[in-house]
Amino acid sequence: MFAFYDRLTRQLDASGNIVLPTLSRLVFAGVLLMYFWNSGMTKLGEGLFGFLSPRSGAYAQIFPKAFEATGYDTSQLTVFHWAVVTGGTIAEFILPLFIIIGLMTRLSAVAMIGFIVVQSLTDIYGHGGELGAWFERISSDLIADQRAFWVLGLLILVFKGAGPISLDRLFKNAP
Repeated sequence: MFAFYDRLTRQLDASGNIVLPTLSRLVFAGVLLMYFWNSGMTKLGEGLFGFLSPRSGAYAQIFPKAFEATGYDTSQLTVFHWAVVTGGTIAEFILPLFIIIGLMTRLSAVAMIGFIVVQSLTDIYGHGGELGAWFERISSDLIADQRAFWVLGLLILVFKGAGPISLDRLFKNAP
């Protein structure tokens, strides 16, 4: 019985490097791609270079208290505010895309984790969202519970890489 179990666990261990990162990227695409892309779309200004002139709502989402303090006048915000909003908007498109196609996956996953941490802090301190708590009976607290699962999926990519079906693997095997 133990020999069978040992053989089975060795096979599962070997399969984990293929299955876990591939499924992690697939689940990310199915669950979070449109969430982040739709969020990015709400921030784009007009025209082809709309990402360089974000809508005022982008400042309300990312810097709610600072934007309110200016009377909702974007001209009173600094270059720092513009850079963070512009960078965050671009990140909402680029990072999920890189994760899904498996390009610079480990770095993209680390950056996406940082993005989620900043997003969560903004939701809690900027918008008054509730953190929630772990080890309780309610598993649907948006910030503590859901974002922990988002980060767990990304940590699989940080530690395991993109898996066999990825641009990372293609470029790794290139001459």
